[in-house]
Amino acid sequence: MKRVAENQDRAQTERNKYVYEQHVRVDIRRTNGKLAREEVADLLVLPAAKGSTKRTQSLKGQYWKHGQYLAFTGEPAPDSGSLDGSLAKSFREDLISGDSKDGMAKDLFPLTTDEQKNYKFKLKEETVVSGRAAYHIAFSPADKDDFTWAGEALIDKEEFEPVSVYTRLSRRIPLFVRTMLGTDLPGLGFNTQYRRVGPNIWFPASFGTEFHLHAVFFINRVITVSMESSGFKRTSTDSDVHYNDSSTEGPKPKQW
Repeated sequence: MKRVAENQDRAQTERNKYVYEQHVRVDIRRTNGKLAREEVADLLVLPAAKGSTKRTQSLKGQYWKHGQYLAFTGEPAPDSGSLDGSLAKSFREDLISGDSKDGMAKDLFPLTTDEQKNYKFKLKEETVVSGRAAYHIAFSPADKDDFTWAGEALIDKEEFEPVSVYTRLSRRIPLFVRTMLGTDLPGLGFNTQYRRVGPNIWFPASFGTEFHLHAVFFINRVITVSMESSGFKRTSTDSDVHYNDSSTEGPKPKQW
């Protein structure tokens, strides 16, 4: 795991030399299954001095209001101050975060040197993934009372890079929080698949989660978030990169 941490630290710098496209979809449904809001965005991820920066290529969606679905395209997204609008924006912008060099929220996956300090790891088996040997490991908080992530990962045996990472909450939200504040997140977890784009360069290429959000007694939603990255192109950090906003359509929405 020390080698994995060293590679993750190095990879975060190397990933910042790439331009790529990102397709993000957020669906918010009521507990009866009825769609409350849907947002689909195509983004261009570009190198920046710190982390990455994103340019919105397209944004479209629909939302339920006054007994009908209203479609929209472009920014700013309408009704973004509503419950479902603010939830969609939060998950679209915060989970798929531009603050990290991966273009994803950097604290979701405990494989870097800083994050590994808080976890314990166990080798479950050796396996083969897409023709490459891999280690199957499990991880959990070093302190069992911590409220954080637990899960499993497949690590490429040759390059010591993650092939896939699955996370879930290490334990349920404390009972007094669920009782006093009416807040719970059953089923919260993330599934991320990595893609090898060059020797020792692996990117989080797809990401998905679906969970039930129950908060402060009146918020009750099932939220699905998916992300796919593609079109990885290496560039120089000291060169200018110019893209036409209409040049990238992005992949079609993935059905979850």
